[in-house]
Amino acid sequence: MKPVELYTTPTCGFCFMAKRLLSSKGVSFNEIDVAGDPDRRQEMMARANGGYTVPQIFIGETHVGGCDDLYALERAGKLDPLLQQA
Repeated sequence: MKPVELYTTPTCGFCFMAKRLLSSKGVSFNEIDVAGDPDRRQEMMARANGGYTVPQIFIGETHVGGCDDLYALERAGKLDPLLQQA
């Protein structure tokens, strides 16, 4: 399974929803808290092509986007294949 990274903040409801979906699928992920850490936020924005809202989700080197994008992949049946691709 590809590594999954989420840039989050502690009070973000969309972050909780994204983590809940991934956890329900048994996916482990690395959570990077950008609250109060301008260097990490800049890192996130650079990786996310300017995306500044949280969560910003990466599966391997693929930038998924935010929570809505993650759920859209799940509804379309594309999330599991993306997680499994080598």
